[in-house]
Amino acid sequence: MIKLPFLLALLYVQLSVAQQNVFYKEPYRPQYHFTPAIHWMNDPNGLVYHKGEYHLFYQFNPFGNKWGHMSWGHAVSSDLIRWQHLPLAIPEEKDTMIFSGSCVVDEHNSSGFATQPGQVPMVAIYTAHIEGKNQSQHIAYSLDDGRTWTKYNANPVLDLGKKDFRDPKVFWYKPQQKWVMAVVLPIEKQAQFYSSKDLKQWQLMSSFGPAGDTTGIWECPDLFEVPVKDEPGKTKWVLMHSPAPYMQYFIGEFDGYTFTNSNPTGKIYRPDYGPDYYAAIVYNNLPTGQKPVSIGWVNNWNYAQDIPTTPWKSAMSLPRELSVKKINNEWILLQEPVEAINTLVKSFFSYGSKKEVSGPSLLAQKGQTIDLELKWRVVPGSQSGVRLAWGGGGTKYIEVGYDEARRLLYIDRSKAGETGFNPAFGKQSRYETPLESIDGKMKLRIFFDKSIVEVFANDGQAVMTAQLFPDEEQDGIMLFSNNKKVVFETITCRILAPVW
Repeated sequence: MIKLPFLLALLYVQLSVAQQNVFYKEPYRPQYHFTPAIHWMNDPNGLVYHKGEYHLFYQFNPFGNKWGHMSWGHAVSSDLIRWQHLPLAIPEEKDTMIFSGSCVVDEHNSSGFATQPGQVPMVAIYTAHIEGKNQSQHIAYSLDDGRTWTKYNANPVLDLGKKDFRDPKVFWYKPQQKWVMAVVLPIEKQAQFYSSKDLKQWQLMSSFGPAGDTTGIWECPDLFEVPVKDEPGKTKWVLMHSPAPYMQYFIGEFDGYTFTNSNPTGKIYRPDYGPDYYAAIVYNNLPTGQKPVSIGWVNNWNYAQDIPTTPWKSAMSLPRELSVKKINNEWILLQEPVEAINTLVKSFFSYGSKKEVSGPSLLAQKGQTIDLELKWRVVPGSQSGVRLAWGGGGTKYIEVGYDEARRLLYIDRSKAGETGFNPAFGKQSRYETPLESIDGKMKLRIFFDKSIVEVFANDGQAVMTAQLFPDEEQDGIMLFSNNKKVVFETITCRILAPVW
C-alpha cells in the first residue's frame, strides 16, 4: 500500500513544477524572494549547508493556504538565491504536527544513524506538537543528503511534559566537542540551553531570560557566533529569538554552558524594525570563512492568514550575511544581503552626477523588482528619501525616509495599496527606529519585489521589512524632500531578473 505522506510528497512536487513553470506570475508574487509554489508557509527550519547545497526547510501546510497540518517543506539552492523545490521532507503524522526546528550534519556519526561506509547522517531536530496537549523535541535522519527522512524510533529525545516547549536550534560546539540546543519556554519567556554527545540524550546547562522584549510569547531561538566587523579573528555570540510578532537579539559571550549579555539590559535590539520579519535563524555547517547567513519569514501573525495572495501565502526574506560592530558603546548586529543577489541584475542605471531635490522628483526608471541604492546628505529639519510603488496620480506609494530632526529612519505603507483584508494591517502602517547619519549622510539599499520591501540602512546598521500589495501599474520611483534642499550623491537602480 502506498502511504499518504508519500502521495502528498509526490503531489506537491508535481504541483510545484507546474506552478514554477506556469503560474509564478500571479499578482503580488515575489520574483526573487523564495515562495512556495502553492499553499501556506511560515517559519524557516533546518537551515544547513551540505555537499554544495543550501537546504531550506520550512513550516508548510500540504493541504491548503491557511495555517494547519504543519509539516516540513523543502528546497535546495547552490547560491541562496535560485531555489529548486523538493518533495515534502517530514510530514505530519496522526495527531502530531511537525513544528519548527533545525538540522545538522553529523559528520562523525555521533548519533549512530549511519550504517554503511561513507554515509553522513543529516539529523533534523524539531518540535512534535500535539494540539493542546504536549510539545516535545524529536529527531529524524536522512542518509541520502536530505532527500528522504526517517523519524527516530525512540522519540521524543527531550520532553518536559509541557504544552509549550518548542523550536530547538542545535549546533556543534567545537571547543567542547558537543552538540548544543537552544530551545524556548514561550510562556515563561525563557531560553534554555542543553548539551548532548549523541543528539539523543540531552542535559540542561543553563537558562536566559526573561529579558528585553517580554510583551509577546518567545519563539524560534538561535545562538550563534559572528565575526566583529573590521577586526579579523575577533568574534561575539548572538542570541536571537522572536517575541511575537517581532524579533530581538542580545550580543555577548557563550562559554559552552551559559550566555551572558554584553549590551545594556534595558534596551531592546531588533534585527528588523519593520512589521514583517519573524522567526529568522542562521545556517549550520557553512563553509570555512563564510559569514553567518540568516533567513526570516516575511509576514506578521496579526494578519498573516489574510494577506491577499493565492495560491500561496508568505515569503522568505533575502538571505542576510551577519557581523557585529561596537557603535557608541553598544554592540550592533549588521546585516547585508548575500552577494549572489548581484547576479540577478538585468538592467542597470546610475546617475552620473549629484541630484538636488527639494520636493518630489520622479525618476525616469520604473519597476517592481528593483535593487535601489541611495546616498544623500541630510540637512537640519529635513524629511527626505524615496517613494516606491508610486502611482495612482501620485496618491499611492510606500515611503522610505529619514527624519533628520528626530534622527529616525521610517517606513510608511499607509498609501501603498490594498489594506482592507485585515484591520490590523492598516493600523500597522508606519514603523520607525532611531538611526544616526554617518558624516551627515544617509545610505540606503532597498529591495522592492512586487509585495516586499527590504531596507538596509547605513551598511546594515538598521533593517526594515514590510509587505505591501500595490497595483501592477504602481511602478514609479520618486525621490522627495519636504521643501528642504538635499543632495543625492548616489542614485543607482538595478532591475532584477526573476529566479522562477
